[in-house]
Amino acid sequence: MNKLQRNDLLSLETYATERAAFRTRVIAHKKTRSAHLGHHLKLVFEDQLTIQYQIQEMLRIERIFEAQGIKDELDAYNPLIPDGKNLKATLFVEYPDVEERRLALERLVGIEHDIELTVAGHAPVKAIADEDMDRSTEEKTAAVHFLRFELDASMIEDWKAGADITLASTLPAMREHIKLTPELRQALAEDFD
Repeated sequence: MNKLQRNDLLSLETYATERAAFRTRVIAHKKTRSAHLGHHLKLVFEDQLTIQYQIQEMLRIERIFEAQGIKDELDAYNPLIPDGKNLKATLFVEYPDVEERRLALERLVGIEHDIELTVAGHAPVKAIADEDMDRSTEEKTAAVHFLRFELDASMIEDWKAGADITLASTLPAMREHIKLTPELRQALAEDFD
């Protein structure tokens, strides 16, 4: 998948007029690329469109319009776009109640290192988490993590051929396991092109 370039981005003025429609499109797109692991873990698999939205929002919020600032945002977010042999996802630990969330984040230390993706017939692929910076301490984990799943050529071939794909949390404090829907499996297969 191609990394974003400056000419892929809308100017602040154009984005301001197109933001509502663009946002609606991205929200619908993210729904086709999301998986819930139980009630409290959600993975949103990133791609060029989801990352473009993140960059556009950062440029808008920070009112960045100078070339170096735009380059800095591209440099920060482009690594979150899959490169054809991996999947990249944002992991959200979701608890609506603030106190319940605080306790869960203490209990789930290390969750980001215990997320696995398995292509049927192959060994599980453990997520590589938070490559840009640690988001957890020994006392608690963060509510958001960035994950990368590296797949080899035979895994990708089997994925595209329709193999079952499972996603799991293996952390003893939160064991969860799901099989990806055919729709999600197909949407993510496009990240390998």
